[in-house]
Amino acid sequence: MKTIIYQLLPRTFTNYNETRKRNGTKEENGCGKFAEITPKALNAIRDLGVTHIWYTGVIRHATAELNTPAITKGKAGSPYAITDYYDVDPDLATDESKRMAEFESLIRRTHKAGLKVIIDFVPNHVSREYKSLNKPKGIKDLGEDDNPNWAFSPLNNFYYIPGERFNPQFDIQGYDEYPAKVTGNDCFSASPAASDWYETVKLNYGVFYQGGGEKQFFPIPSTWQKMLDILCFWARKGVDAFRVDMAEMVPVEFWHWVIRYVHTFFPEVEFIAECYQPALYRDYLAAGFDYLYDKVGMYDYLRGVTSKNWAVEGITQCWQQVGEMRNKMLYFLENHDEQRIASGFFCGRGACAEPAMIIAATLGTNPVMVYAGQELGETGMDVEGFSGMDGRTTIFDYWGIRSLQAWANHGKFDGKLLNEEQKNLRLFYQRLLTIARDEQAVSEGEMYDLEYAQGEGFNKHEQFAFLRKHKDDLLLIVANFDDKQVEVKVTVPQEAFQYLRQSEYAEATATDLLRDKVFKHICFKAATPVTVTLPAWQGMILKITPEQKKKARTFRRKKE
Repeated sequence: MKTIIYQLLPRTFTNYNETRKRNGTKEENGCGKFAEITPKALNAIRDLGVTHIWYTGVIRHATAELNTPAITKGKAGSPYAITDYYDVDPDLATDESKRMAEFESLIRRTHKAGLKVIIDFVPNHVSREYKSLNKPKGIKDLGEDDNPNWAFSPLNNFYYIPGERFNPQFDIQGYDEYPAKVTGNDCFSASPAASDWYETVKLNYGVFYQGGGEKQFFPIPSTWQKMLDILCFWARKGVDAFRVDMAEMVPVEFWHWVIRYVHTFFPEVEFIAECYQPALYRDYLAAGFDYLYDKVGMYDYLRGVTSKNWAVEGITQCWQQVGEMRNKMLYFLENHDEQRIASGFFCGRGACAEPAMIIAATLGTNPVMVYAGQELGETGMDVEGFSGMDGRTTIFDYWGIRSLQAWANHGKFDGKLLNEEQKNLRLFYQRLLTIARDEQAVSEGEMYDLEYAQGEGFNKHEQFAFLRKHKDDLLLIVANFDDKQVEVKVTVPQEAFQYLRQSEYAEATATDLLRDKVFKHICFKAATPVTVTLPAWQGMILKITPEQKKKARTFRRKKE
């Protein structure tokens, strides 16, 4: 089964408060809860075609209410400024004293709905005010045994700037740090800028960056063992996979070591790496990662095709560039870091991403991800507070998202408050993701890129076509990025039939799985292009089956 991930931020996903006050507090703007992600909600997500839910922002992180506001981004804080690896965000609990039990209950509900659980693992940095009050007995805290007089030592969990006080390039009040620690984005200065990850500090895995990058990995650094303990803590609670934040900023040797150990106790746990350097892809897959972000490849190109009129035929080069790794790449068009498709910064309308989404979901057997609200055309154009009008849905502020509120309908999850465009878009995602999950030609089969073979009647700047096949199941997938309806003639070369071990059909039926349209008596042979009419910004997933010739009926005259 193909992995289909649905990313959601519990803080916003079930927040039904419609106040939406800029820089509003939790009391003013509300906050979603674990308990409100009900079986009804989970079943509705599963019925979208989803196999995994990535719960973003679960582990306890800095908030303006409980930490120093000057070094906290927004009232709700960044989910990536962890304050306690062994705790969950109290904001997400109905009863804060039972917050861990409430999250454990959510894990059980998710599994009962037939879905797997993904959470973030943030290994590179923590909040400047990190302190675990909930670590298991016998576990030492990060930095507990550090010697802050050493700028670097493999015995330390942090990097220090001895003799200097933390003094960022903006005003801070109520916070003092001496000696200063190195900031999370490898800023080895006591005076980070506002554009740096100033709210975080870098963790030390035994790499002496200011000593030429020397690696001191023997004996095993203290940080390695502490991170292993944290991963096993969450795996024991039933977490099925970790989306690893900025995995490439942590040495690959650590991943070889820790993933092997985790798999000793939890062999089914998966790891997904946020990685933006193609030169490192093979190293991180060899270290044990199951999947890698394909942000700088397929995401960037599909966005360029959709919003910048890049040539569609360049998609071929994207999947070819990663070679045999292509089925290990995670495709997506939205996540919490990227601008919403329907925002004014991307293409202004969620439906315009249909052809790109078809390609992302069906080109390979690799996973695909959607971000909560993407299937509803969420614009992300609110001015929430710390997050301004940037085309993204805030991860720093308490906020209610209009499209999700309309779909959830105060916990009914029946979509009755959606407008027609939103309903149609969600139906498209439901059909597409279900096809990607359930059709073996997509989830297990082979792909043959048809772009190179196209000639007259096919605009390679605006259309893309490919075949997928598994045993007797054959799909012809065609996507149109043009802003007008076009008639497309798709050529299937003889080489495609040979490569896929596919028979030619003098007469075949093509069923569009996305819209239940049936086209009969088509000729599916190398010598005859398949002609389809595609509306603007749409595509077809055509299931090709041979037509059975009717046998002539014979009548035998009865003997008199």
